Amino acid sequence: MENKGKVIIISGPSGVGKGTVVKHLLTLDEKIAVSVSATTRQMREGEEHGVHYFYITREEFEDNIKNDRMLEYTQYNGNYYGTLKSHVRDLQNNGKTVILEIEVDGAMQVKKKLPDAITVFMVAPSEEEVERRLRKRNTECEEVIQKRLAIAKGEMAHAKEYDYVVCNDDVDNAANRILDILKD
Repeated sequence: MENKGKVIIISGPSGVGKGTVVKHLLTLDEKIAVSVSATTRQMREGEEHGVHYFYITREEFEDNIKNDRMLEYTQYNGNYYGTLKSHVRDLQNNGKTVILEIEVDGAMQVKKKLPDAITVFMVAPSEEEVERRLRKRNTECEEVIQKRLAIAKGEMAHAKEYDYVVCNDDVDNAANRILDILKD
């Protein structure tokens, strides 16, 4: 009775449409769930514990690190962010395929702990398209956009470390390509 779900890691530069494709995947297959990350940052207005993040104290997070209860973690802006092993395991044990939408460094940490995890690096059709998508968001100033574009170029070098590279030329096409990968 093998009912345990798979783990799939989706990474890629800012602006390639990872979040949009992941949201679309959730509408295509009810057996897919997205892992909720844990963080030490303060909850913002409109956010819910267990929905947006698991909000825990710095002490709890560091205890989880010390006791190997994290699949991956990082620090950003003075706060910890990471994936709890127990959360992913619970989803898998309920037959869910668990998506981790995480950065390259986190993906490599998970791959060491879960060698069976499927890794997908998402790209846009071109650098120009990434820039167009970042600008279309209309959420960041020019300096931040330029910084994101520079980081994206560096992240592209990691694509070869992933099991699959999926081009998000169209959200439906990209989501269906990932579903095909999960069937293999």
